[in-house]
Parts: sequence; structure tokens; C-alpha cells
Amino acid sequence: MHKISKSKQLSENEYDFWINAPLIASKAKPGQFVILRINEIGERIPLTIADADDSSGNIRLVFQVIGKTTAELGKLTTGDTILDLTGPLGMPTEIKKYGTVMIAGGGVGIAAILPIVKGLKNAGNRVITILGAKTAELVILQKECREYSDELIIATDDGTLGMKGLVTAAMEHVINKETVHCCWAIGPSMMMKFCTLTATKHEVPIFVSLNPIMIDGTGMCGGCRVTIDGSIKFACVDGPEFKGTEVNWDEFISRMKQYKTEEETCLAGYQKAQVINRG
Repeated sequence: MHKISKSKQLSENEYDFWINAPLIASKAKPGQFVILRINEIGERIPLTIADADDSSGNIRLVFQVIGKTTAELGKLTTGDTILDLTGPLGMPTEIKKYGTVMIAGGGVGIAAILPIVKGLKNAGNRVITILGAKTAELVILQKECREYSDELIIATDDGTLGMKGLVTAAMEHVINKETVHCCWAIGPSMMMKFCTLTATKHEVPIFVSLNPIMIDGTGMCGGCRVTIDGSIKFACVDGPEFKGTEVNWDEFISRMKQYKTEEETCLAGYQKAQVINRG
């Protein structure tokens, strides 16, 4: 059992948890994730480790309510417990001194870029961070990202915070004014695809973090298979980080929609049951 040490609601559907998991906290590196199960009848879901504090034994998980399990998770609060946490899983980000780096995070993907931003800054890079969201209230972790960034750019679709437009426009702005040696993009699959196209156009290497369906997190089930440079890879063990130019984006985006109807139906049923129980 793992106790929630601290919980906070960031927006209508986004939550920020610090959870006690000393072994994971002592080993976690940027880019890695955990597989979580709330209780004995719960499904297993992957969540990126947004931060880790070895001294307290806590790891930070920031998540968005999308399906039934994340909705259940959002109902928990400080002092509640989670049954299982497995990790750290996946290959960590290659942290080294590149020079000037640019890291773009979209929506809840901002949580996934935070440890990468910190790691790259501590490695001596000039770090330019771009945070993108539909509207101002969905731009999370601004303070933390600003602390480890030489420059922070915010882009919102509706212009309620920072520049109006997509993160790709912010990328163009940065690349046009200075040399960028490497970049990362983490967020919705369509965002990562177009970030890849933008970086490739300017011959800037780019890495992305893929989030397909995962079950065991060890490469055994094959649910997280993705096509990378023409070969089948498993995001849980070979990734989740890959070169953006090697991802078969059309296939990946199509597979991400595979269970959308079932996900929405399950969430609607859970929410309806919650209303009935309250009544």
C-alpha cells in the first residue's frame, strides 16, 4: 500500500499527487513512469513520474481524468492509499550537455517534461521551455518550469495566457532567433507529430514520449507496440521516448483512438453510478 502524502487539484480535471514510494523515489530518472493500480479490482494504468524526492521517499504524479480509473483516482485525497505502484519503468531520457535545448509540453504533458527540464538544466544546458494548453487554467506547473528554464514561453489556443497559438508557432519563434541543438515534445499525439514536423523542417533533432495503452509495463503483453523506423517496438521497455522522426505517426494516432468509445462509455457509467450513490 502506498499513502498519498499530498494532493492538489490543479484544474477541473487535473490532479497533482505526491505518493510515498521510497524504492521508486530512490531510482527514478527523467522520462520514466510507473504502473498504478488503485485496488484489487482496478485496472493498471501508466503515469509519468513528474518528480521524485529521495529524502522523503515520495514521487509526484500529475494526471488528467480521462477514463474510469483516473476518475476514481481523482476522488482520492491526502491520507488515502493506493494498492500498487510498479516502477520506475521505461528507458530514461538521455541527460547530457547538448548546448541549447528546447522542451515543449502540451496539456498534462507539461508534467512529463518537468523532470527533463530539470535534468537538462542541471547538466549545464541553456533550456528554453514551451508550455502549451487550450486555455490559461490548463497551463500547469509554471512556477516549477520557470525555475529551471533560461526562457519560458507560454502558448494558449485562445490567447488567455502568453502568446495566442500552438506550441509549434512558439518553436518556430525560438528556432528563427537562435540555434537549437536538440528538442523534446510531450503532449497529445497530434501535437507531438506536428512538433516533429516543425523540428525536422529546421533540421533539429527531436525526441517524443509515446503513451499507448499499457498493461504489464514489461513488454510481455504487446499492447503498447509502436512502429519505430519500420520495426515493432514496445513503448514500455524500448521507450517511452523515441526519435520523433522515426515514429509512424499515422499508425500511432489511429491506435490511440482504438478504445475511445469504450473509455467514454465506462467513464459515463462510473459517473452515473456516483450520482445515484449520492442520491
